[in-house]
Amino acid sequence: MIDEPTGTSAPRLPDTITCVECGGPCGMLTRYAEGFGPEPGDIVAYRCAHCLDRWDIEVPEDESGG
Repeated sequence: MIDEPTGTSAPRLPDTITCVECGGPCGMLTRYAEGFGPEPGDIVAYRCAHCLDRWDIEVPEDESGG
């Protein structure tokens, strides 16, 4: 699930996602300072708590156009 934009043109990313490999929770490894967030095209890393797989997600463009 993606929330409201964080003041950038990119959507806010969730702190956890579900691992595609094992179904476990993946926590975000990449952190941003308060008030700042990822930009479209940035890579955000997640690590699964169960199988330890790493997932790198490219931040998408904001689909609303701004």
